[in-house]
Amino acid sequence: MFRLLSRTRRKRKLAILRKRELNQMLPEERRKKVTELRAELTSIRTSVKSGGTVDNPARIRELRKTIARLLTLENSPTKPSPEAA
Repeated sequence: MFRLLSRTRRKRKLAILRKRELNQMLPEERRKKVTELRAELTSIRTSVKSGGTVDNPARIRELRKTIARLLTLENSPTKPSPEAA
């Protein structure tokens, strides 16, 4: 019983960009966002390597995941319309 309660009380993590937002973005906007996120990730990693601390260590993971989502969307083939098939 204790395990069930602990599972239901977990907070949901907030994504940097929602899936709906990603799908609505134009390809150029996606590429621009990837470069912005990569720059932010690089600056965070640089500060960590130089001995500094990070306000939110989970931000690194979220940045990596968001970049991967954007690149996956960018490289995925578009679905053909049912009329063309």
